Parts: sequence; structure tokens; C-alpha cells
Amino acid sequence: MNWVMQKKEIAYIRKQFKLDHERLHIYDILNAYIMKETNEIYHFERHPFELLDREKQELYMSNFKKLLSGEIDQKLFELKLHEEAEMPTKTMLHQGLVTGDADEWTELMLGLVDKMMADTKFERDTVVTFIRGQYYQPTKARSEESEVSESDEMFANPFILCSINSTEQQKKTLMFDYVEREYKYNVIVDPIIKLSAPQQGFFYPSVTEGYSDVNRILYCSGKVHFPDQHFIEEVLNAEKTVTALEERAIFEEIVKEVAGEQLDAAVIAQVYEEIHQVVETQEEDEPARLDYRDVERVLTSSGVDNVTVEKVERAFETIVDNKNYEIKASSVVPKFTSKSIKIDTKVATISVSPQDLKYVRQVNYQGRRCILIEVDEDAVIEGFTLNTETL
Repeated sequence: MNWVMQKKEIAYIRKQFKLDHERLHIYDILNAYIMKETNEIYHFERHPFELLDREKQELYMSNFKKLLSGEIDQKLFELKLHEEAEMPTKTMLHQGLVTGDADEWTELMLGLVDKMMADTKFERDTVVTFIRGQYYQPTKARSEESEVSESDEMFANPFILCSINSTEQQKKTLMFDYVEREYKYNVIVDPIIKLSAPQQGFFYPSVTEGYSDVNRILYCSGKVHFPDQHFIEEVLNAEKTVTALEERAIFEEIVKEVAGEQLDAAVIAQVYEEIHQVVETQEEDEPARLDYRDVERVLTSSGVDNVTVEKVERAFETIVDNKNYEIKASSVVPKFTSKSIKIDTKVATISVSPQDLKYVRQVNYQGRRCILIEVDEDAVIEGFTLNTETL
């Protein structure tokens, strides 16, 4: 998979979800309402999307854009679909993609809802929304001088999108009736569908460099770093995913196994710098990955003592039970130019960027542990410039 291109593809698709967009055509929308008490479909309905009230269309568009927002391996995950299940989701989705029969598409999508309800207890009433349509993508970039319209050369990409949204009861309110001139207690029993906060969903098929890949799906989690593994494996019949947060934890445990629990901030900063360079110099076609040999080189270059390839290899076997495991480098390094590292103490929480971590040290001053931060300018607190003490 072209990883950098994948980010661009998702951003392109998300931008198409606007009303009256010439490069997006949504044919049908299907809603299925699941009752939490019975775990059954209470009601479903399908409509041509263009016949919905414009206000409803706008709400749905916002919902779909929200679903497709987020970082890869944190909130959005491209997964390979398997075919070993009794009724593989890949087969159902592909048939739903190619059928021209709206009734058949509806039956296939309701079949997916049945898979969602199996072995799942919903905490609230839930609405599952499907749309089918297609978006158009230029086959290649065209110059401004070209006489041929960009729309003359387009890939038409059919797709199915699913958004799963919970509901909540409206709050009881006190209202003033202008006509009767009296205060009234207002109770509305109709639940609100939380379109602004989708729980999870998917976009099928995944697409890379303008081409649809029917063997892969873009899974969209509602929470960063918290994909629903049951949904991924049992409903989508897709491969289990590892989040960026989990990969970072794996890397940290491997480093602790090799170098011990305690490291100087300068060493940690150099480790991040080395890995950042790996990410920056990697070609765009694949994300940079670190095997045990790469980790050994990074730790040695960063000044960690007594590091050998054999020690790192054993650490990989101990932590992940696979010496040939490869860690995605971008998952290990916090955002390099922002204050993405938090140093938590009982007194204060200090935020620094990985590239500035080298200016931070923990020192022993008069028998007490202190955080020492090297700065180029005077520190200002609430408008007051601090005096500089000489220790």
C-alpha cells in the first residue's frame, strides 16, 4: 500500500462529501434502527439520497466527513478482508457494490446489520446508516493550459459507506408558550441520533492511487487508538489491527528490555531524532519500519551502552514473540515539531517537543530530585520575569 498516497486519497474522498458536489453522487441511503432491549431491527427504510430534505442531507454529509476524519493507524485503519467466514463480509460488500438492484443492496446491507447484532449487546438504541454511490477522481493532473476539461478523464469509483451512531434521550425542559402566556413542562420522548459523533463505521473499497482495492476496507473508529477488534474480526472479517499507541508501547518495552528502565533525556531525544530521520528519508511508497537490526543501530547511535544485535533480537522475541516483527517508525515518534511529550510530576506537567527534549534533565540538587530545563530567554510567569539564580 502506498502509505503517503493513502493519506492523500482519504483527504480527497472526505472533501467530496459536500452537497451538490459534481464529483460525488450518492444513490441511496438506508437506515436501520436497532432496539437495545430486543437487539433487533425495529425499523428500516431506504430512500434515494437526493429526495431527502436538504437539511437532512447536510446533517448526513457532516456525519460522513466526521467518520472519515483522523490519522491513519490512530483512528482510520486500512484492513485486509478475509474470505474464511461462513458468509464473508467481503463477498456481501462486493456484491452490494456491483449490483444495480436497490432491493438486493438493501438485503445485503441488512445482512451486515444482522452480523453486527450477533454476540453484541448494545448499550443504547443504535442507528446503522449505509449509503452507496460513486465519486470521480482525475486520472492524472492536468495543466492549466490544457484544452480538455479535467472531468473528461475521470475514474468513477463506486463505494459503500457505513456509519454507526448511538442515540440519546432528549432532556426535559421548561418552555414558555407565547400564545397561552404560560410556562409548560416539555417532555419529548423521541431519541436524538448522534450524527455528530459516529461510534464507528467503514468505507469500502479502500482506494490507492485512484484505483479501488476490493480486497481491503477502510475501518473508521469512533475513538482515537480504540478500534473495536470484535467488529473488525467478526463483523468485517478483517485482519486484526495494531494501533500506533500499541506499537509505541511495544517499542518502549523492547528498549527497556535492552537498555533498562532509566535513560537520560538526551539519550531519549537522540533516539527520537534517529527514528525521525528514518521516517523523513523513507521513500513515499511504503511507511518506514524498524526491525531488530534497525533498533540496534538506533540505540547504539543514540549512546545507549552495551547494545548488541543479539540482545535486541532476544528482546523482540520476549516482547512480541517474533524476532522478525517490524515496528512502524511513524508510530514510535511523537509529533516532532509540536509539544507532544508530556513530563508528568506531582507539581506540574511539562510539555516539550521531541526535538527539544535534549534541553531537559533530571538532577539531584541538595538531596532533592529536580527537573532542569535549559532555556535561551527569561522565563515569564503571569507577566512577571523570574530572577535567575546561580546554583
